[in-house]
Amino acid sequence: QIFQPLHSLRSAEKELLPGYHQFEWQPALKNVSSSWDVGILDGLSGWTSYVDDVPAETIARRFRYDVALVSALKDLEEDIMDGLRVRGLDDSTCTSGFTVVIKESCDGMGDVSEKHGSGPAVPEKAVRFSFTIMSISIRADGEEDAVTIFQEQKPNSELSCRPLCLMFVDESDHETLTAILGPVVAERKAMLESRLILSVGGLLRSFRFFFRGTGYDEKMVREMEGLEASGSMYVCTLCDSTRAEASQNMVLHSITRCHSENLERYEIWRTNPFSETAEELRDRVKGVSAKPFMETQPTLD
Repeated sequence: QIFQPLHSLRSAEKELLPGYHQFEWQPALKNVSSSWDVGILDGLSGWTSYVDDVPAETIARRFRYDVALVSALKDLEEDIMDGLRVRGLDDSTCTSGFTVVIKESCDGMGDVSEKHGSGPAVPEKAVRFSFTIMSISIRADGEEDAVTIFQEQKPNSELSCRPLCLMFVDESDHETLTAILGPVVAERKAMLESRLILSVGGLLRSFRFFFRGTGYDEKMVREMEGLEASGSMYVCTLCDSTRAEASQNMVLHSITRCHSENLERYEIWRTNPFSETAEELRDRVKGVSAKPFMETQPTLD
């Protein structure tokens, strides 16, 4: 493997990078510019307004989301074909009905400042957004239940986790994070309403994607849902409990926060329609203080 001529190593390398494989979306993706060079793009591609005073081209790098998913699926091509064989499914009839569950993760990488550098002035913290293909299943024609043909054995391993976007930003900087991940969210939304047509095992097959935001820690969930930070008296990211209520009642909680409700509360916070004092207003919105920008599904990993 090692002692191959350089050009064959180069072509092997190209296959591993997003942007190499042919694919199609039906219907075509909305809000995803087809004119971008597919490959590594500026993290602010797809975002029109300018972010702060950091030079836009230094702040983030990412792959286009759909292109990265295609590359990840092609990586798993053998596993998909093995899964079909093991389950006794006829390869040639299994061309549609594939469902792919994606786990999304996003976390700060801490201080990455240049110690003696004279490079461009960028924030000294970095954040990485990545995804893992958790499972692939297929519902065969006429069958009621879906059959799982691939399941990630080590879902929390570094090896199954694929980086999508690297950014110079502090994870507490809600505005910059929103600006960089906004286009990623728009692409994800578009993919939910479309099917990917991709050649796997020599046949064109169609895939649908489901996204689960189970790889965020509490700090990131609060950031993405526009909640007050962890010192808030509203302790829970899924319900409206205050610290006092939670200490009285450790058992009976229902999930009351959802993305759309948080958006409504932000609007109330912003417009203060009842002309309340800051304290009354805060009590009404239960700790929502910024505009939530990424839907986090309350599901356990």
